[in-house]
Amino acid sequence: MDPKQVAKQMIAFNKAAFDNNFKTMTALYEQTERMISKFWEKSPMFPEEGKKVITEWLKTYKNGCENFKKTVDDNFKKVEEYFNKTA
Repeated sequence: MDPKQVAKQMIAFNKAAFDNNFKTMTALYEQTERMISKFWEKSPMFPEEGKKVITEWLKTYKNGCENFKKTVDDNFKKVEEYFNKTA
């Protein structure tokens, strides 16, 4: 088998593994966020400023995850383009 073809298959496998892992991680994060949000809504002891800080922190985390996913997708695309040019 052609080494370039093997490399392409390895890249496709790694991309699929990353995508599946990222989707699972995102689903877990969203479920946890919903549970925590419901807890905070009903908790009279948690101050309003604390809720705002945590909400901002969660937004920052989500944006970081989206940026990470975009960067990884862009890099997979670059590697795929490289192997398509050399094939």
